[in-house]
Amino acid sequence: MLDFDVDFKSLADFPGAREVVEDGATFAENARKKALGYAQATGLWTLADDSGLVVDALGGAPGVNSARFSGDKPKGVDRKVHDRRNWEKLLSLMRDIPAEKRTARFMCCLCLAKPGEVLIETQGSVEGVITTEPAGDGGFGYDPVFFVPPLGKTVAQIGDDEKNAVSHRGNAMRRLKPLLEKLLKTGRCSQ
Repeated sequence: MLDFDVDFKSLADFPGAREVVEDGATFAENARKKALGYAQATGLWTLADDSGLVVDALGGAPGVNSARFSGDKPKGVDRKVHDRRNWEKLLSLMRDIPAEKRTARFMCCLCLAKPGEVLIETQGSVEGVITTEPAGDGGFGYDPVFFVPPLGKTVAQIGDDEKNAVSHRGNAMRRLKPLLEKLLKTGRCSQ
């Protein structure tokens, strides 16, 4: 993916790092807060994201609360069970919304930071429509109810390679790559 060597680590490599609370009003705020917080905690450049589902008919909800749309996930509850509760709530709220007004998008904001400084910020999205019924067994979260018209399928009906080619996270990473390459080669990045 990159034309140079980068040693990647995850938060699992830093068991003493405290969790950064995602209480921003936007995906970008949460990504920035996490990147800066974990960069400070580890002393390393840190790439963080925040992402979720934005539904036009719901005024942008679930938005930054996508993972908690039906409430916080109780300890011991399987993620798939909690995901189902979230999309069931979404479908219930959209029960009377006509097909032409069911537009939505998955959004992802990425932030690369070093301690005390944001280096790069990007975002990516994928446009779609909220279905009336779930379809597909793959993916997670809202994938079974998010239909991508050019593909003719929900995200839960496509494989990982196809998902990565169109996803909001994939699109954000594709925007990040040239900026990161420039930053690493020249020490500067213009966004």
